[in-house]
Amino acid sequence: MFFDQPNQVQRPINTYPKWKYFLIVFVIAIASLYALPNIFGENPAVQMTGLLDHKITQQQLSQVEQKWQAQGLEPIAVEQADAQKVIARFNDGESQLKAQEVANDFLNPDSKNADYVVAQNLAPATPDWLRNLGGKPMKLGLDLRGGIYFLMQVDMEKAVEKQKEQISSDFKRTLLDLEPRVRGRLEMIDNGVILQVKPKDIERAYSELFKSYSDRVLLERVTRNGIDIIRAIFTDTKLKEIQDAAVDQNRLILSERVNSLGVAEPQIQRQGTDRIVVQLPGVQDSALAKQVLGATASLEFRLVNENAMAGYSSGDRVPVGSTAFVEDGYPVVVYDEVQVTGDHLIDAYPGLHPDTQQPIVNVKLDSVGGGKMLETTVKNVGKRLAMVLVESVPEFKLIDGERKLVGSTQKERLISAPNINGEFGTDFYITGQFTQAETKDLALNLRSGALVAPTFFIEERTVGPTLGAENIEKGFKSVVIGFALVLIFMLIRYKFFGLVANVALTLNLVLIMAIMSILGATLTLPGIAGIVLTVGMAVDANVLIFERIREELRAGTGPAQAIDKGYAQALSTIADANITTMIAAIILYAIGTGPVKGFAITLFVGILTSMFTAIFVSRGFVNLIYGGRKLKKLSI
Repeated sequence: MFFDQPNQVQRPINTYPKWKYFLIVFVIAIASLYALPNIFGENPAVQMTGLLDHKITQQQLSQVEQKWQAQGLEPIAVEQADAQKVIARFNDGESQLKAQEVANDFLNPDSKNADYVVAQNLAPATPDWLRNLGGKPMKLGLDLRGGIYFLMQVDMEKAVEKQKEQISSDFKRTLLDLEPRVRGRLEMIDNGVILQVKPKDIERAYSELFKSYSDRVLLERVTRNGIDIIRAIFTDTKLKEIQDAAVDQNRLILSERVNSLGVAEPQIQRQGTDRIVVQLPGVQDSALAKQVLGATASLEFRLVNENAMAGYSSGDRVPVGSTAFVEDGYPVVVYDEVQVTGDHLIDAYPGLHPDTQQPIVNVKLDSVGGGKMLETTVKNVGKRLAMVLVESVPEFKLIDGERKLVGSTQKERLISAPNINGEFGTDFYITGQFTQAETKDLALNLRSGALVAPTFFIEERTVGPTLGAENIEKGFKSVVIGFALVLIFMLIRYKFFGLVANVALTLNLVLIMAIMSILGATLTLPGIAGIVLTVGMAVDANVLIFERIREELRAGTGPAQAIDKGYAQALSTIADANITTMIAAIILYAIGTGPVKGFAITLFVGILTSMFTAIFVSRGFVNLIYGGRKLKKLSI
C-alpha cells in the first residue's frame, strides 16, 4: 500500500522568515533610541531637595532665582521634578558652585537644622521627549567624572567584643535574679565567654542560661583542669549576623553624614565582609570629606522638663538648662542634662508587643548603661524620657571661589519622647501609636547615634575634574582608533563581507551603550577597556565565519552552500569561545573590586551583543542580499 506524501515547501537557502528580520529591525531601533541620550552630554546643575515632608514652593523658587540674578548667575533652565525636588542647570562649574552656595544660604538659614539638601550634580541634557520615554545616559564613574573614593574597614573584633560584654552582663543579671542567687566568675575567650560557678550550682545555672540564651550562643558544659565550667560561644551563624549588622549600621550612618557634603549621587556600598566603599562624585576636598565621614554622632537619653511643659507654647522663653524641640507639631522642653548616652546602646530593632501585638521598638543597653537607666527610671516613673540625636555639623563658606570649612556646630534632633511606664534597665521597649514602618525608622535613628565598631580609612583616591575629562577624551580616542583600525582591516581583508561585518560591529557598540544606559550601569575607565576588548572579540566571530566560508569555496562548494555552511559550522566554535569568556566576566564581577567590576560589566554585556550582531545581524544582511539568488562568486 502506498501513501501520498504531502507537498512540503522548503525554504530557499540563506533566507530568514520575515519575523526574524522584524526582530532585528526592532532591536536595532530600540537600541538606537536608548543609546541616543549619550550624545547629548550633561549640564552642571544644582539640585535642591526637601528633607522629610519639606516642599519647595514656587515662592521659594522665585526668591532663589532672584538671588541668583543679583549675583549675575543665569541658569540655562530650572526644572521642578516634583514638590520636593528642583534641578537648575548652568553653563559651567564655577556658576554651579556659586549658585549652590546662594541657594543653600537661603533655603537653610539655620545651619543647625537644615530642611533642604542643596547639592552639585550633573543633569543629563537629554530632550524632554526622549526623557519621557525613559531615555537616560550612562552614569560615569569617579575616574571619568572626578570626585573622591574612600575604602573604609570596620573593626570586627570590636564589634564581637561588644557582644561578648553584653552576653556577660546578661549572664550576671540572670544568675543574680535566681533564688537563691548564683554567683560565679566570667572570663572572656576568643569567640565567647567561660563561666565558673560552685559545683552545686552548675546544673541550675546551665539550665537557666540555656533556656534564656540558647538562641544567641552555643552553651556547653565542659571540664577544664578538672573543674566543670559552662562555655558560651558564638556560632558561625551568629558571628556572621554580628558582622553583617556592624557593617550595615555603619553604612547607614555614613550615608546620613554624606548629606552634609551636598553630594547629589553618592555611592555608599558594602564590599566583602568588613569593608565599605564611599564614592563622592564632584567632591574634591579630601580632608573635608574625611572630617565629615569621621565625625561622631551620639545618642542621648534626657528627661523632659515637666515643669516647663505646663502651659508652654512655641515661642515662649526656654528655661536655663533646657532645650525646646518639636514632636509631631507640638513643643517639647527637654533638660540638657544627659542621663544615659548612646555609647551604651547595644541594639535597637522593631518588634511586636507581647500582649497587644502592637508595633514597638526593642532597645538593649550594656550593663553600665542599664544601671544608669534603672536608676533614672526608678525615680521618674510616669514622666517622659526624651531620646536626642546630637551630631557635629560642619559649616562651609565660599572663600576665593572655593568651598571651605569654617567651623562646626552641634545639631540636636528629638527622635522620640515616650512615657516611662515602669522601671527598666538594660532591656526595654518603646511603645506608641507606631506603624511597622515607623518602628523601623525609629530603630534606625536610635542605632545611628554611634558606630557599632570603629571604622578606619584604608584607601583614598581623589580624581580631579580635569583628569576625569582627560580620561574621557583618552578613552574615547582609544575606542575610536581601535574601532577605525578594525573597520579598515575588515574592509580590506573581506571586501563586501567586511562591510557587512563593519555594519554589525557599529550596531554592536550601539547595543552596548543602550544596555548600559537602560541598566543604569556605571561606565569607568576599565569599562572603556572592556568595550575596546569587545570590539576585537566581536570581529573575531566574523573572522571565524568568513574564513570558514573561504574554506568551503576552496573545497569547491557552491557560493550559496558555502555561506550556509560557514555560518552553521562556525556557530559552535563562536559559542564555546564566548561562553568561557562570559564565565570569566562573571567571576571577575563576583570577586573583583570597583574598577574590576566596571571592566567585567562591559565585557559581559559586550559578549552578549557581539554574539547577537555577529551571528544574527550579519547573517540577516547577507541573507537579504544573497538569499534566494543563483550565485557564481562571492566578494570575500
